[in-house]
Amino acid sequence: QVQLVESGGGLVQAGGSLRLSCTASGRTFSSGTMGWFRQAPGKEREFVAAISWSGGRTYYSDSVKGRFTISRDNAKNTLYLQMNSLKPEDTAVYYCNADVRLYGSNWRGTNPHWGQGTQVTVSS
Repeated sequence: QVQLVESGGGLVQAGGSLRLSCTASGRTFSSGTMGWFRQAPGKEREFVAAISWSGGRTYYSDSVKGRFTISRDNAKNTLYLQMNSLKPEDTAVYYCNADVRLYGSNWRGTNPHWGQGTQVTVSS
């Protein structure tokens, strides 16, 4: 099974930037689409971004499109999320998933192994 460890979160002012990382271990880095999700207090986990194995295709939720950039380095077994122009509504715990799939119009993390997440807090 794959173990995922997210890092890079923190406290930042609105308009600032953060870069999240998700490092995988335990077995070969995912050969499929990987992605980021987030969960704010009192809300359900929601899709943020996904990227194909080659990195040639990326997908974003409307709320982050144009501000966030997902990337991956398969040689380093690491997934990234560059977050710019952060807003208070981006505050959440961010998680990565090693197998993200599209069901209709909904992206879901189908790998049952989630990391512990990394907290992102954006102050106004």
